[in-house]
Amino acid sequence: MLNNFVGVIFDGIAYGSLLFLISVGLSVTMGLMNFVNLAHGAFALLGGYVCVELMRQMGVPFLATLPLAFLASALVGFILERTLYRRLYQAEALDQVLFSIGLTFMVVAGATYIWGPSQQPVHIPSWLRGQVVVFGIGLGIYRLFLIATVVVVTAALFLIIERTRFGAQIRASVDNQQASAGLGINVSRVFSLTFALGSGLAGLGGGLGIDVLGLDPTFPLKYMVYFLIVVAVGGAGTISGPLVAALLLGVFDVAGKYYVPDVGAFVIYGMMVILLLLFPSGLIARRS
Repeated sequence: MLNNFVGVIFDGIAYGSLLFLISVGLSVTMGLMNFVNLAHGAFALLGGYVCVELMRQMGVPFLATLPLAFLASALVGFILERTLYRRLYQAEALDQVLFSIGLTFMVVAGATYIWGPSQQPVHIPSWLRGQVVVFGIGLGIYRLFLIATVVVVTAALFLIIERTRFGAQIRASVDNQQASAGLGINVSRVFSLTFALGSGLAGLGGGLGIDVLGLDPTFPLKYMVYFLIVVAVGGAGTISGPLVAALLLGVFDVAGKYYVPDVGAFVIYGMMVILLLLFPSGLIARRS
């Protein structure tokens, strides 16, 4: 019984870590850049397919594909921000939603045309398979790897946003674009790089999540609600808020599906309602 309980908690934390890694970029674009980007999952889809193609066509090792998935998604995000997204920064939220959901459907159709509708397999290294026994409890090695990766990424994000000149430029540009430009900050470039960073993290999460979440062309639509829940419950524009929300929701989602499988799929939505009633601005609201 104890082993099952610990296993559920561990799997929930690993699942939540993956949700956070993909969702944190959406938190940045929604909370800091004030853009409702429902196409965020498309960048995760791109990262996943980059990993699959590099492994299948070129024989690149799985771990080596992950930074390439990050770079590919970041580059595409940078280009789209420069050419399309920035035209809608001052638009109404509805316009942003319609644009980004339309882009999502285009990506889904394109991926279906190129790769077909089926799930894409991924072959992770043998040393990432199996389990390790800790205090008599078997823990999945790949899920441990996921958690460790998210710990490193979260620490790096905190350092970038809170402790670097670039992070200060992001915060200043969001609070007052005119004043920031007057101080010599290239606001346009800051926004482009910030959007690219969020897109790259989504691509990294998409590559890491193939073995856990699966990968098919409908991925952006299937998990869109999950990413929005993480950001809404955690608080847009923060890092710690979505992290706490993703871990909580991941644990309750896995626990619900394990202990009450008949209604397990609805547990995460019940948790969302309760948390939003208790914290309408999110678990951790962004400082003004």
